[in-house]
Amino acid sequence: MTVFRCYMKIVKKNIGLLLLYLGIFLGITIIFQGTANQTGAQGYQTTGLKIGVVDDDHGKMAESLTDYMGQYHDMIPLESEVSVLQENLFYRNVEYIIYIPEYFTEKCIEGQEMLEVTKVPGSYSSYYVDQQINSFLNNAKVYFAAGFTETEAAEALQKKQEVSVHMLDQKQEKPSTGFHFYYQYLPYLFLSVCCYVLGNVFLAFGKGNLRKRSRASALTGFRQNLEGMLAAVVLGGGIWCVCTLMAFVIYGREEVVFGEKLFFYLINSVVMLLVSLALAYLVGNVIHNSNALSGVTNVISLGMCFLCGVFLPLEILAPSVRKAAQLLPVYWYEKANDMLSESGVLSVAIRLELWKSIGMQFLFAATLACVTLAIAKWKQRKAG
Repeated sequence: MTVFRCYMKIVKKNIGLLLLYLGIFLGITIIFQGTANQTGAQGYQTTGLKIGVVDDDHGKMAESLTDYMGQYHDMIPLESEVSVLQENLFYRNVEYIIYIPEYFTEKCIEGQEMLEVTKVPGSYSSYYVDQQINSFLNNAKVYFAAGFTETEAAEALQKKQEVSVHMLDQKQEKPSTGFHFYYQYLPYLFLSVCCYVLGNVFLAFGKGNLRKRSRASALTGFRQNLEGMLAAVVLGGGIWCVCTLMAFVIYGREEVVFGEKLFFYLINSVVMLLVSLALAYLVGNVIHNSNALSGVTNVISLGMCFLCGVFLPLEILAPSVRKAAQLLPVYWYEKANDMLSESGVLSVAIRLELWKSIGMQFLFAATLACVTLAIAKWKQRKAG
């Protein structure tokens, strides 16, 4: 196992780089997880606007509309002078103005006349106010059609409708948000560390006297390649164990994932590690310069992570980008990771899709390994 021990000595010299990438990965994961917790669904709150009201009717329905909108927004009475209204809009004292005309009930509720409004140009929040006004007017029309008097309809419309929403979990499990975010960024660590560290190892074996001595050795080229792959597997296994342990240290107390979900999280990461090792083995056999290795590693790791849903979620990527990303193994890893996060129950169809994604990654790893062995064999024949 001489070649294996030599590989491990070179890896030991690069242990600082390995720890650096682990630290960067942990920092990115914690930062993104903290951001996700702050902007999650539990933190949603409605936002009130400053709305000006020009009331020329002063009737019960006009008062009911003002009170109804006042439950959600800050209602500011305004004079019906154009200069005053324009000035308030210009200085953003109000973002929306409602004009309640005289004979409001006859014109806008019993009749078909539209309620006149003025909005700040380009304001998306105005659509929210439009929906609330339309809801009030539609409900008012229903009350009048049902025979309610103006007083009865006004009182009914002023009542704020409280809606209670309860999330149902068919499996009675909490969603694995922490594990999802953690494993989402794991390919970046695997690709960066494996390609750079193993790439330097292969570069060391291809330089000067060490390369000549390895050719003159009694060990066959196949045995040397086999021991090199074993060293890569040992290094990758160590990285995987450390990353898996960190996942349970960081999120194990908050979100415990058992059963099939845990199995698929682990097997998906193992196969992604095999892809990274195979890719690192290929890069190390093709690149012959440390500067070129650094550039190629950055292109591969960052390129795949941006295109395949590591740094940007798959759902916000353009359809053309997603189609192109299917030609890369990290896409299938992220697809499986997203399915595990979004699925409360792993049905038969979901399990089949998960195995499909894992199988695609394994095919990529096997293909890369075969290509690397073919290149190594060709280089040996060319040198001989």
